[in-house]
Amino acid sequence: MLKFSVFNLLLLAAVLQGAFALREGECEVCVKTVEKFAATLSDSVKKDPKLIEAEFKKFCKNSKSKENRFCYYLGGLEESATGILGELSKPLSWSMPADKICEKLRKKDAQICDLRFDKQIDLNNVDLKKLKVRDLKKILNDWDEVCDGCIEKTDFIKRIEELKPKYMNSGRSDL
Repeated sequence: MLKFSVFNLLLLAAVLQGAFALREGECEVCVKTVEKFAATLSDSVKKDPKLIEAEFKKFCKNSKSKENRFCYYLGGLEESATGILGELSKPLSWSMPADKICEKLRKKDAQICDLRFDKQIDLNNVDLKKLKVRDLKKILNDWDEVCDGCIEKTDFIKRIEELKPKYMNSGRSDL
């Protein structure tokens, strides 16, 4: 009888571990950002959680969009409401893989895994007329351009078409 209950506990533990494990594509912003950040660390910094936290705060100062939101959730920004940087720095100092770190972070704050990167727009093959104005504005914003006086969708399309040669020739064909 005792063996049976121990077996049941082990089976339950295995099932729960599988339930908490990340699936492919889950927590994409977390995994990519942790991998990108870890690649910037020197071997001497990787061993000290306090140094890792300091470097993460520096890393977050230049972050944009979804990475910036990730930094906010972890406490890497001055305006962050919470701070769970220890949940990132300690596992990084142990050389834990990014996906495992993100599993641990998800247990602390589920919003971390709700972050998704915006879909990529291939400007070579897309019909701008079929895009939403929001997507057209995003293209201009990604190029750090503005569309003064744009009111209609056609105005945004015209502006993008004007700027396309400038940005398409520089190797940034998809956004």
